Parts: sequence; structure tokens; C-alpha cells
Amino acid sequence: MQDHHNHSTEINDLNQRFLIGIALNIVFVLVEVGSGFYYNSLALLSDAGHNLSDVVSLLLALLAFRLAKVKPDSKYTYGYRKTTILVSLLNAILLVFAMGAIVWESMERFKNPAQTSGNPIAIIAGVGIVINALTAWMFLKNKDQDLNVKGAYLHMLSDALVSLGVLVAGLVISYTQWYWLDGGVSIVIAIVVLYSTWDLLKKSFNLSIDAVPDGIELESLKVEMERISGVLEIHHIHIWAISTTLNSFTAHVKVQNYTSWKDILRIKKNIRHILHHQNIQHSTIEFEVVDENCDEVNNQI
Repeated sequence: MQDHHNHSTEINDLNQRFLIGIALNIVFVLVEVGSGFYYNSLALLSDAGHNLSDVVSLLLALLAFRLAKVKPDSKYTYGYRKTTILVSLLNAILLVFAMGAIVWESMERFKNPAQTSGNPIAIIAGVGIVINALTAWMFLKNKDQDLNVKGAYLHMLSDALVSLGVLVAGLVISYTQWYWLDGGVSIVIAIVVLYSTWDLLKKSFNLSIDAVPDGIELESLKVEMERISGVLEIHHIHIWAISTTLNSFTAHVKVQNYTSWKDILRIKKNIRHILHHQNIQHSTIEFEVVDENCDEVNNQI
């Protein structure tokens, strides 16, 4: 009962952190957009575009987070948990396109620099460092428990580093009038963000096509399970992600013809114990005897 209470408290706490992060970043985006146009700074506008994509990312992650809590029914037997993976993939794709647009515009600005004011840019970027670092800190605790939370953490952490770059550029511009730095920093921003997004994009895509989740080695898992006393062979193995936090497993387990029901239960318990330590929470195991012909294996399903 205590564990359930702690889990519910953690869910509510994470929900509040999403809402706070969204509110903080919306306010900062509005400040950056207004300041970017007023001071004619592409670095601020590009950072605002990135932060806006993060607001959308946080909103979608919050939506997926809530949908994942919807109970399964007769039509959606896993509930809406898969939406957490689809949202993570969508966020990564949107971010890649947004950064591509920024690189295109930055190249033009880099070739044809426009005058801008360095000190205000540095001040606004300094505020951005505080807001982004604070938002990243809010997701630090749960970043390894969910891909969307990890995505939010990485986005906010990269934003803090990007804002640091904008701050440095603003200070340099104010003393040197090197206006080309405004476009140059925008290009660096895009490269940093794309680099930090690549891993998220790859993992999200793999999970969306039901690839084996990262950290799980199918062959070594098969070898370990076949060491269980009474198990002759394990085949027709499938491992995939139900959501960004839950993994599923199905397999056929071949045993001797005379294997007792008691031994079946023991083998099943041992298999599930191994799966639990591999972060696989849901499993379906079908037992076969030696004389049984498995059509699914023969058809390579």
C-alpha cells in the first residue's frame, strides 16, 4: 500500500513539474521573440524557435504521460501507452526540422551580418540559462525512467548550454562589433541541438517499429534462460516496448514430454525473474513438448 502511495505521489509530482516547465518556457519564448525583433538578433530568435519547440515537446510529453495512465479496455488492450513512444518520435522529428530552418536562415545572416546590440542579448541569454537549468533540474530525478522525461531533460540542458553560448556572443559583440557572431552562434546552436537530438530520434524510431529496446541483449537473454533446469530450447522470441517505460516479451519454451506442472511453474517463475532484471515487465510464455511441431517457427513468424 505504501509503494502505491509513493508511486501516485511521484506521478503527481512529475505532472506538476511538466506544468511548471511549460509555463516558464512560454514566458521566456515571448521575451526572446520580442527582444529578438527589437534588437534585430537572429541568435535570440533562433533560440526562441528552439525554446518554442521545447514548449511543444513538453506539452506533447505531458499529454503522452497522461494518456499512458488511461486504463486498457476491450479495444485498446494496452491502453494508450504506445503514444509515449510516438510522441517522443514526433518531438525529435519536429526538432530536426526546426533546426534545419534555423541553419538555413543563419547561413544568410552569417554572410550578410546585421547590426545588433550585444549587452541586451547577453542579459536575456543569462535569464535563459537560469530558466533552462531550473527546468532541466526538475526532470533530473526521473530522466532514466522514461524516454520522454529524458528527452525533456536533454532539451532543457542543451538549452542552458546554448543560452550560455548566446550570452558569450552578446558580450563579444558589445566589445568588438563582430556582428557575424550573431549568425555564427545560431549555426552552433543548431548543431548542438541536432547532436543532442540524434540519440533520442534513433531510440524513438527503434521503439516505434518494435525493435528490441536498448540495454536488452536478446541472444544473451536466450542463453541465460536456456540454462534453467528443464528448459531444452527457447524460440520464437519477441521483445518490444509497450511504452517508453514498459517492455514486453513473448516466447515458446520447449520442455520434455514428461515435465510436471510443478516444474512448469518453477521454470516460468525463473524466466520471469530473469526478465525482471532486464527491465521486462510483461511476459507471455507458451510451453511446448519435444514431440510438438511449432508451425510458427517453421514459418519464421
